Amino acid sequence: MKKIVLASSNQGKIKEFNQIFAPLEIEIIPQAEFNVPECDEPFFTFIENALHKARFTSKYTDLPVLADDSGLCVNALNGSPGVFSARYAYPLNRSHNNEKLIKELSKYTNKSAYYYCCLVLIRNTNDPQPIIADGVLNGQIIDPPQGNNGFGYDPHMFLVNYNKTVAELDPELKNQISHRAEAIKNLLEKLV
Repeated sequence: MKKIVLASSNQGKIKEFNQIFAPLEIEIIPQAEFNVPECDEPFFTFIENALHKARFTSKYTDLPVLADDSGLCVNALNGSPGVFSARYAYPLNRSHNNEKLIKELSKYTNKSAYYYCCLVLIRNTNDPQPIIADGVLNGQIIDPPQGNNGFGYDPHMFLVNYNKTVAELDPELKNQISHRAEAIKNLLEKLV
């Protein structure tokens, strides 16, 4: 595989994946170059959504495809917001996700949580053996929020080992220890 299509339009992800795969001489191509429309995420598990996005994108490209699904899982909330992390406060907008999370978690003493990322790489649309890798970043939900880096739940996700929220981390360190970084590392081990 010398070219892999990334089932995403997120410029940050495209840049990150290109940097990681460059030493392997694998080019990461954004799905937009193939006019792939946005894909829904209709399932209740990260793996099903990632596989769905990979197969959907593959139909338009005839190339190997890498897709991910990721989110925040809070133990006291039985894994919520989980696959609904980006739309947790629906029908309100994303700016209300943190408010809803803090409100829902206020009645619990257990504030443990983790970011989870599932990556799926398929060689073709009907690949019977997709390569699946995942990664986790453990922490605790805190309030009030701290830090200005990052996005989404990062100001509330406190990392005990670093004594900082994800939003307080230097972006370079965040990219080294994140759930996505761990998933990519696990994927690369399966590719070599």
